[in-house]
Amino acid sequence: MPAPATDDAQALRELEAVPLDLPPGLELSWLGVSGYRLTYEGVSVFIDPYVSRVPLRSLLLRRVAMPDERMIDRFAAAPGPVAGVLVGHTHFDHAVDAPAIARRHRARAYGSPSLAHLMRLHGLGELAVEVVPHQPYELGPFVVRFVPSRHSKLLFGRRVPMDGELTCDHLDALAPGAYRCGAVWGIRIDVAGIVLYHQGSADLDDAQLRDGPVDVFLAGVAGRSVTPRYWERILPRLDPRIVVPTHYDNFFSPLGRRQDFVRRVNLGAVPGEVAAVSADVRVAALPRVDGAR
Repeated sequence: MPAPATDDAQALRELEAVPLDLPPGLELSWLGVSGYRLTYEGVSVFIDPYVSRVPLRSLLLRRVAMPDERMIDRFAAAPGPVAGVLVGHTHFDHAVDAPAIARRHRARAYGSPSLAHLMRLHGLGELAVEVVPHQPYELGPFVVRFVPSRHSKLLFGRRVPMDGELTCDHLDALAPGAYRCGAVWGIRIDVAGIVLYHQGSADLDDAQLRDGPVDVFLAGVAGRSVTPRYWERILPRLDPRIVVPTHYDNFFSPLGRRQDFVRRVNLGAVPGEVAAVSADVRVAALPRVDGAR
């Protein structure tokens, strides 16, 4: 039986007590959903930043989903220069805020052709970079590689929701459903002598994970139940010392309110699932940037 939300909240409190032991000067902030700000010695990159939090009614009523500058001011600030905005795929809960953050910091946004199209819709085509698989991108103190990946088939285990390329022609037509998935990337980041790997959705292209072990695995967990042998396939290839679950909070619920969870995410089961494959891997969690409980 899936764990109730109260068990998810208790599991989160316990996982937040596990230290990440990051190198001095390296900060990792969880923005909620699959979003992070990674900062080293004052220079930051954003990964799948999404703090605007599109309400469920916008999805149901097909209302326009755009960045909320007030929420970005409040929850996605950076202490200094931003070296890049990295986007693993272009569903709304990963890509809505990427153009606004790129614009305010004059930072390039890295990702798929769908991301480049989204940037052009916002008048920011000059800041868009369509990435080449496995090519290293030196962004300040960070070396970033994009690894071809897959999105979990969340629709009854058979289909990726909102699959295909983002092809919307006008900003005023950018309802949540117009944010098509596009190409999917895992994101590998070398910084401060360690390697982090970000997997925004719980699936993978097994053959593409060929770049050696990582230290911190930011693991999307919401779709793991519909991906055959997810942990058994990905953990031996990444060989992380720490797994940090991500994408388990309710992405329709606004930041600043009590944190709730994706239905049936069963966060409390993650440590046991990981231990069944890699007994020496720690599982830890980060508090969300708003501090909500």
